[in-house]
Amino acid sequence: MQDASILVLEDERAIAEMIEIILGKDGFSNITLCSTVEEAKKNLEMKAFDFYLLDIMLPDGNGIEMANLIRERSDAPVFFLTAKGSDADKLRGFMNGADDYITKPFNPLELVARVKVQLGRYLKKKDVSQNHLFVCSRFTFNIDAAEIIVDGTKEIISGRLFHLLKYLCENTGQVLSKEQIYERVWGDCLFDDNTVMVHIRKLREKIEKNPGKPTCIITVRGIGYKLVGDALS
Repeated sequence: MQDASILVLEDERAIAEMIEIILGKDGFSNITLCSTVEEAKKNLEMKAFDFYLLDIMLPDGNGIEMANLIRERSDAPVFFLTAKGSDADKLRGFMNGADDYITKPFNPLELVARVKVQLGRYLKKKDVSQNHLFVCSRFTFNIDAAEIIVDGTKEIISGRLFHLLKYLCENTGQVLSKEQIYERVWGDCLFDDNTVMVHIRKLREKIEKNPGKPTCIITVRGIGYKLVGDALS
C-alpha cells in the first residue's frame, strides 16, 4: 500500500505539507502536492493516481471540477478535505464522486486511518485478476484492460461507462431496472432516471452500429435494460 500514488490538491501550503508529513510517517512516499486545479490537471494528464485528496475552494477553480474529471477516468478513491461543512456541501460532494468528505479542522490520525481504509479496498480490488472477457456480435469487452474493441477498433473505456458496461456484462441476459443500475453503478439511493438514460445512450453510441436501433443493449419497456451477448469467461 505504501507504494500507492497519492495526489493532494490543497492551496494552503502549511496544510498540504502537514498532510505529506503525516502520510509519510505511515510509509507513504509517492505523494504529489498541487496548489491549483490547473497544476492538478497537468499531473492527471501525465499519470493515473491511486488516491485523490482534494480541497474544494481553490484560487483557479474548485475541487468539484477536479473530482468530475477524475471520475471520467478512474474509480480510485476521492476525498474532499475542505472548510465547507454544511449538509448541502457534503451532499454535493458525495453526488460528485467523493468517497469521503472531511471538514477542516481535522484530526490528522483520523485522516490517515480513513485514507488507509479506502486505499486498501481500492488496491485490493485493483490487484484481483479477473480474466474476464465479454463477447458480443458487435464488440469485445476486456474488463482487465478496461478496453472495448468495436469492429476491430480498440478504445479505452473508463469512469461510469466502464462500471455500467461491467455491471451489464456480469448480468448478461437479465433485465435490470434503472433503479438497480443506478444503485450499483453510482452507489447512491437517490435515484436519478435521467443519469441512467444518458449513460446508456453514451454506451450505445460506442458499441451499437445504430444507437437508435440497438441490438446489444435492449430496452425492456417499463422496466429497464438487458444486455444480449455471450457470457463472461
